[in-house]
Amino acid sequence: MRQVRALLKTRLTAPLAYIDTYGCQQNEADSETLRGMFREMGCGFTDDEFKADFIVINTCAIRENAENRAFGNVGDLVHTKKAKPSQIIALCGCLAAVPETVEKIRLSYRHVDLVFAPNILWRFPELLLRMLSEKGRVFEILGGDGLIAEGLPVHRDGTVKAWLPIMYGCNNFC
Repeated sequence: MRQVRALLKTRLTAPLAYIDTYGCQQNEADSETLRGMFREMGCGFTDDEFKADFIVINTCAIRENAENRAFGNVGDLVHTKKAKPSQIIALCGCLAAVPETVEKIRLSYRHVDLVFAPNILWRFPELLLRMLSEKGRVFEILGGDGLIAEGLPVHRDGTVKAWLPIMYGCNNFC
């Protein structure tokens, strides 16, 4: 995260991140972790996709409605990328762990820059750094080998609720 922060400090203003979450409470907890990582990397947050420098769509593969909405909204992001070509769009979550989905994103959603599975969420800063440094698309769905990273930063919305994972991954019974 320090390396990404150093790279982003060269910008005139702090970059803004937008995270859109679909599906279960595990995805909500993962989004809090993504926000914590973004905060550690020196980013602020926005609710406007057009102002965002980074957009992360955190998806669900079990609930069909969430999957359809995610694909529709990822497709709509072609407009934000056209308005802001430097914008980085990432797809993560359970949908990003399905090989058919990854191939669909690779071929049909060329504006998506980064795809990673939920079992390697802890590697997000490394993957983002690789994407920023190499200036190419990054697809990482394998790996992790059952590793669980603890102590990752979390950024909550400041209300009285918090998402606390009691398991990692998806058991298809949410």
